[in-house]
Amino acid sequence: MNPETKKLLNIIVLGTAFMFMFTAFQTCGNVAQTVITNLNHTDFHGSGYTSMAVIYGVFSASNLISPSVVAIIGPQLSMFVSGIFYSIYIAVFIQPSTWSFYTASVFLGIAAAVLWTAQGNCLTINSNENTIGRNSGIFWALLQSSLFFGNLYIYFAWQGKLHISENDRRTVFIALTVISLVGTVLFFLIRTPEESNSEEEDADASTDNLIERTSGQSNMTRAVDAFKRSIKLCVTKEILLLSITTAYTGLELTFFSGVYGTCIGAVNKFGTEEKSLIGLSGIFIGIGEILGGGIFGLLSKNNRFGRNPVVMLGIVVHFVAFYLIFYNMPNDAPIASIHGTDSIAFMEPSKEVAIFCSFLLGLGDSCFNTQLLSILGFLYSEDSAPAFAVFKFIQSVCAAIAYFYSNYLLLQWQLLIMAVVGFFGTLSFFTVEWEAPAFVAKNTDYSSI
Repeated sequence: MNPETKKLLNIIVLGTAFMFMFTAFQTCGNVAQTVITNLNHTDFHGSGYTSMAVIYGVFSASNLISPSVVAIIGPQLSMFVSGIFYSIYIAVFIQPSTWSFYTASVFLGIAAAVLWTAQGNCLTINSNENTIGRNSGIFWALLQSSLFFGNLYIYFAWQGKLHISENDRRTVFIALTVISLVGTVLFFLIRTPEESNSEEEDADASTDNLIERTSGQSNMTRAVDAFKRSIKLCVTKEILLLSITTAYTGLELTFFSGVYGTCIGAVNKFGTEEKSLIGLSGIFIGIGEILGGGIFGLLSKNNRFGRNPVVMLGIVVHFVAFYLIFYNMPNDAPIASIHGTDSIAFMEPSKEVAIFCSFLLGLGDSCFNTQLLSILGFLYSEDSAPAFAVFKFIQSVCAAIAYFYSNYLLLQWQLLIMAVVGFFGTLSFFTVEWEAPAFVAKNTDYSSI
């Protein structure tokens, strides 16, 4: 087997492992608040929203230490250990207690930062400038397909259920824990790639500046150096403008991955299908993500019209979704009790409209994320690690904030916050995109900051 084939196989294994892990975790996040609502009449007193706020808050802070962890123990072992903590978090729901639930949330936040840092490293060392687009696309498609399988199981398993019993909960979360562990074990199938002579020469030529900066330095020194560059990036005009767009992706990530499924599961007017519709909603979010990611991920490479039209499409799609959700879903749905809500918005709640909005949320999210990744890679191609660290930091902080206020705010206020931030985030993205060519021409040696 030639080196290029081995690298491609590594990418497929990496994507498959993430597919298994996030089939379990994303399904867990989608149903967590609904399950917990059915638990809170017992000795357990927790909140799925608060748990996610803790996870994303710790995740944002842990981005500062994750490069050191990956540098010391390597990407493969980093992903395996992180996967164990993902599995532990899911397993907590089998027999939940408040202290173990929130403790697992803290450790998962740390594990998530290490996991995604290691994933980026693994993707990079198994790609070159000619294959990075293809490999990223393969990984994206496999990762987002995780939204199908777990949610499809929820749709059929919870069909006709008005209350999630202890047996229902245990069955689901035992299955999800096993699925997560399968994905974790798959990381051991990733092999160290072999370089051909020409690839080694190209790699040596492209990393001369990095070697000059890091030779003779310890892992911790390099981590501190990367942290300093990230701090300097934070105060640049381009990052400050893109931070508004990034903040919006954190807010809407929280909404479509945790809040909206809870809203659907709380609407009593949906009858016996209200719980199973949570799974169907996740499936259609995944369809929107994969469709948008596939189309716009490819367009971002050769689109002569630039990134702005895709971002414009994303905000229009999201505004349509927000309006339909506001019109269709009861205002108290995000914070409804165990008995759900009998309230009606401006129309009789429609299952078809609710699921269509799920598709729109996924499609719009993919528009923003593909173009943000594209413009960051374009602006900071010589020193992308600090730029992407800032991106993940801002996104996870805003996701944590959104999960926190989701405990208290009615649906209309959550939609209003996203609409306002999304509007200004779109304008700020347009500004950076218009100035991007001039920025790159002026800062060809920006990596020296």
